[in-house]
Amino acid sequence: MSTATKGVSSDRIVRMVAELAKCVGSEGLVAGQVVDINSEGLSDVGLDHLEYIHIHKTAVLLEASVVLGAISGGANDEEIARLRKFARCIGLLFQVVDDILDVTKSSQELGKTAGKDLVTDKMTYPKLLGIEKSREFAEKLNRDAREQLAGFDPEKAAPLIALANYISYRNN
Repeated sequence: MSTATKGVSSDRIVRMVAELAKCVGSEGLVAGQVVDINSEGLSDVGLDHLEYIHIHKTAVLLEASVVLGAISGGANDEEIARLRKFARCIGLLFQVVDDILDVTKSSQELGKTAGKDLVTDKMTYPKLLGIEKSREFAEKLNRDAREQLAGFDPEKAAPLIALANYISYRNN
């Protein structure tokens, strides 16, 4: 990124490198992985704990992608903050939908082993909230994500809205 990015100021490139390091390092992906590993076998994992893991694993990867694009494109701090929140929402949305699909679809429909979270006694949104509340939470996350895009050029925001809807309504 630091050597192959052309047409972007060195200040923005440095900011992008710092952002990526934060997202994958001890404040991001690494933190989520450590908490996830240390949570294996625990029965008293609550919603805040589960959300921490998924924000710092799944959501942070989408956050890095969206924020790096915003920085390279010259977004201001307020726009970056809104896009960061958008990405966190769709990252959590991805995980909530994944958890729902794991208990509502067959292995054939998913293209992977269904029910593996139940077998491994993994903490999931349906296990904590139930299926219906998990679906409501997914709808709220999609709505919250799309609200962050209000005020952006609708044509430029359209691919991000499509991504949120794809994540929300996917079947596998």
